Amino acid sequence: MAASTQNQAFNALLFLYKSVLGIQLDEKIQAIRAKRPDHLPTVLTQDEARVVIETMYGTPKLLVQLLYGCGLRLMESLQLRAKDLDFGSNQILIRDAKGMKDRITMLPASLKNDLQQQLTQTRAIHEADLGKGCGRVALPYALARKYPNLSRE
Repeated sequence: MAASTQNQAFNALLFLYKSVLGIQLDEKIQAIRAKRPDHLPTVLTQDEARVVIETMYGTPKLLVQLLYGCGLRLMESLQLRAKDLDFGSNQILIRDAKGMKDRITMLPASLKNDLQQQLTQTRAIHEADLGKGCGRVALPYALARKYPNLSRE
């Protein structure tokens, strides 16, 4: 069990006794607290990352390049919208990132052409899907109820 889970369970028991049951624990509890491991994560070198990326192709390769080159998290890269890409300023606007905050990160010049090509292909697929009566996109929060046709625009 993770150290944070053990410590949370310990604190939950303390809360139960003190605040819910109203039992004061007179003697100091001699529990051994869990410690987080002191190991550092293994990180790929630039050359190792380049080798991995070069073995990929298509959309997965573009996503990995965004993850690595822009510092995006996985869900941030999967939820990017066309309007979040600013090719003129070489920036990407990430909405509702960790902590429900927006942030801006750089857009590497090496990804501009690939991203524009991806947008062109995706736009063509979207137009074809719209012609078939499909082609809707997911909308955040209650926008789908507020704007019923927005998922097709």
